[in-house]
Amino acid sequence: MESFDELYGDKNETFLEDVGRRYFMLFLKPIINGAGNSYVEAETRNRERMDLVIDYLGEQFVIELKVWRGDAYNLRGEKQLCNYLEYFHLKKGYMLSFNFNKKKEIGVKEIVLGDKLLVEAVV
Repeated sequence: MESFDELYGDKNETFLEDVGRRYFMLFLKPIINGAGNSYVEAETRNRERMDLVIDYLGEQFVIELKVWRGDAYNLRGEKQLCNYLEYFHLKKGYMLSFNFNKKKEIGVKEIVLGDKLLVEAVV
């Protein structure tokens, strides 16, 4: 998170989720290499598209990426992630938020929504 903030923290909101996903995948690919797979915009049977699904060492990770556009938008992203977790019968999911506000607080926090645990990183 700190490295991303140092490199890209001065960008503005024209930054797109797709760009963030590419930077994130640059970080993940060497870790996943040979031990798992990644799926971008994977589609569920009910035609919903998830941002990123990682299969790694026998575990599945669902990751939602968002550009920060306020609390209400963020809450919708958290609910969306919970729906994906429900679909895959998972209890834990991940959200990566790209926030370009000058007063942002970068870091990782855990959010409990019902029986789901969301790990959200803000960069």
